[in-house]
Amino acid sequence: MTGKIVKGIAGFYYVNIDSEGTFECNAKGAFRNEGTKPLVGDDVEMDVIDKDKLTGNVVRILPRRNDLIRPACANVDQAIVIFAVKTPEPNLNLLDRFLIYMDKEEIPCSVCFNKADLSTKDEEALFRSVYEKSGIPFFFISTKTGEGMEELRQNLYGKTTVLAGPSGVGKSSLINVLCGESTMETGAVSRKTDRGKHTTRHVELLNIDRGTYILDTPGFTSLDIFEFKDDVKYCYREFEPYEGTCRFRTCMHISEPGCAVKEAVEKGLINRLRYESYVRIYNEAKRPINY
Repeated sequence: MTGKIVKGIAGFYYVNIDSEGTFECNAKGAFRNEGTKPLVGDDVEMDVIDKDKLTGNVVRILPRRNDLIRPACANVDQAIVIFAVKTPEPNLNLLDRFLIYMDKEEIPCSVCFNKADLSTKDEEALFRSVYEKSGIPFFFISTKTGEGMEELRQNLYGKTTVLAGPSGVGKSSLINVLCGESTMETGAVSRKTDRGKHTTRHVELLNIDRGTYILDTPGFTSLDIFEFKDDVKYCYREFEPYEGTCRFRTCMHISEPGCAVKEAVEKGLINRLRYESYVRIYNEAKRPINY
């Protein structure tokens, strides 16, 4: 039988088969010998051990379209990076790290700003101005009021989407709304740290509509992209119109004279906050940071 891995915990893999249910499975020892590990999102072949008890063994992993290391998942169509507009205040440098990571993994990515009910139109306008030339789609939503939720649902339909972002931004609450039930455990945001408590501890794929899946992931407080140092500038789409027009062909847009990107920043053609985020990420690319 063929199904999709929707969850993996403590060496067990939970394989969903349409019209049959979700089977608790072991993975055959050959995977370990081959250095292969099943991932959430994998399409797999499974031998049924007990149909009534819904148990089986994963015997083959079907070819993957893609796979991510962090979060560990496969066959993803797109990513949505979720941050809160407030509580906690958004760390735009960390947000840019997520965007760079997904860009290098060639996963189409959007940004979702949650808790829009706590923000003003001027604050939303600030975020829009930062990312309007990035080419990245973004949404403003509120799981409390329902603002922006229909637009987000339309973006999810028919795809497998990984939801990523730091803890405390409302990912679990968003999933509860999308699923129409208390699917994920939610926790209050710590007043001291502005981080969520009792939030996701594992990667899990949830079916929210026909052919529509979302992958919830553990909250992140850091993301290291040091291996991307030389390619970081290509992840900032605002820089593209100026590539090849700097004085030096190998210009990294940091301290070189005659840099067209820096000139564009001074003229207001490239958002200064985005540029400063780029400089920080580039300079710290070989020194992983904890936030």
